Amino acid sequence: MIAEKILVWRFNNRSRSAFQRIYEKYKDDLLGLAVTLLRDRSVAEDVMHDVFVSFAQKAGTFRLSGTLNGYLSTCVANRARDRNRSKSGKAVGLDVVQDKAANSNDPADRAVLGERAHRLAQLLACLPDQQREVIVLHLHREMSFREIAHAMDVSINTVQSRYRYGLNKLRVILNGEVAQ
Repeated sequence: MIAEKILVWRFNNRSRSAFQRIYEKYKDDLLGLAVTLLRDRSVAEDVMHDVFVSFAQKAGTFRLSGTLNGYLSTCVANRARDRNRSKSGKAVGLDVVQDKAANSNDPADRAVLGERAHRLAQLLACLPDQQREVIVLHLHREMSFREIAHAMDVSINTVQSRYRYGLNKLRVILNGEVAQ
């Protein structure tokens, strides 16, 4: 936390190396979040870069309340939500970030992890955008329900309901597959 505050301080003093370290530290996770929420890698890359461009423009005036990870994740989620609203239900291609699978040295592990990541992305794609967003922010980005509620500008009860309904829908889908 102290190191993060120093990094933000350096960023506010217009240090390019501080911005570069922030970018390198968070880009992969933010891209994974964006891909999960948008289901289209190229759109997710655009969203992630838009967030970093906007963030870079705040150098000198940026004030951090909370964690940098939480702030950037919220920015990505908000932009992804805006993109999902603007696409008005258009179908998008399913593209999965499989970085964890790519990091394994064992080809069998890579194949299994890649298959699991693809299946998880398919299951999450079955959920309404708001439920998927809450589940991903809570489980993948480890944001609290309170942080998610603040980011989405809804009540904590709404966030908890979306989370519960999303998990229940995933259970129903998975139970239907097992029964077949």
